[in-house]
Amino acid sequence: MQTPSHSPAQPLPLDGVTVVAVEQAVSAPFATRQLADLGARVIKVERPDGGDFARGFDTAAGGLASHFVWCNRGKESIAVDLKDPRGLELVRRLVADADVFVQNLAQGAAARLGLDAAALCAAHPRLVAVDISGYGAGGPYAHKKAYDMLVQCEAGLVSVTGTAEQPVKAGVPAADIAAAMYAFSGVLAALVRRGVTGRGGPVEVSMLEALAEWMGHPLHHGMHGGEPPARTGVAHAVIAPYDAYATADGGRVLLAVQNDREWRRLAERVLGRPELADDPRFATNTARTANRAATDEAVAKALGQLSVDGAVAALEEAGLACARLNSVADVAAHPQLDARGRWREVGSPVGPLRALLPPITLPGGPPARMGAVPALGEHTEAVLESLGVSDDERAGLRRDGVVA
Repeated sequence: MQTPSHSPAQPLPLDGVTVVAVEQAVSAPFATRQLADLGARVIKVERPDGGDFARGFDTAAGGLASHFVWCNRGKESIAVDLKDPRGLELVRRLVADADVFVQNLAQGAAARLGLDAAALCAAHPRLVAVDISGYGAGGPYAHKKAYDMLVQCEAGLVSVTGTAEQPVKAGVPAADIAAAMYAFSGVLAALVRRGVTGRGGPVEVSMLEALAEWMGHPLHHGMHGGEPPARTGVAHAVIAPYDAYATADGGRVLLAVQNDREWRRLAERVLGRPELADDPRFATNTARTANRAATDEAVAKALGQLSVDGAVAALEEAGLACARLNSVADVAAHPQLDARGRWREVGSPVGPLRALLPPITLPGGPPARMGAVPALGEHTEAVLESLGVSDDERAGLRRDGVVA
């Protein structure tokens, strides 16, 4: 496994950019982790009494919480009580020298502290300030609690995910991730704008609006005269055969036939039933979809006699699209990720942890920074010292529980 290195000859794209983040859970932390990977200095402001509550979600990552490890590498953690005026003043001093500020506190909380994007950008015109919320600053849902699964339901994602009998949520926090990635791209766009105009400005992202955008196909299909796609598990609603089929060794292989030429090749070269190519029940996709049960039965019978490896080999030899239905463990050992050298180790309070390189690759440039996962308050002392806070004042702040 490779370890990260940094080329002094060419900086990362965000080297020299300082980000202050009052963040928790997934949406804001995942956004700022992207900035850290690209070279930004990210100062994460946490509560002294436990920090980001995602630290307590589980202990799966060697004793650390898996969500926290995933979203917070490469950051500096300072533990500051924002309810104490002295703590709030420290954060305001940090923001005054920052390029970017990101927050995803409960709706209205940042404004009460004077840490909302509008107030900060009015005070600091070059600052890019991001407000991430569940439903946006206005409207009847503005103050509604907005956990990921709730927003998946409100955005309609759950209605199109699952089987005909049972809707299900996505297996990853899709609403959080969607908001994070729009916040990330919003910061980059605002920094480009600042480079042209000299002014930063507010960026607003809501989880509902981000995920509603991701609902593009079913949303537009339903709005403009069609029926919303039916829930079909891993099958495709309007293409057949397009499903996961069991193999003889207990695995499953996903097969995707996109057109009638591919159906002919499947029938002749994999199913061993060339007569099905011209059978009117199967000759066209419309017919195969109308006769989905019979189509799936023919495919399942043939693939059920092969192992996963045998089925994939036969389908690929016939030029047909297919995939293994992998488990999480399979992904962690995926030969493609290994062959492309996508794994690294990052430091943490419990020692090195395995992590994937970020998906953005900049060929010829330095590698992503991928710094260590911080302990709560690990960098408080150094950051306060950099602000010019005296030894006596730092001791008093610690004694009073304002910082940790």
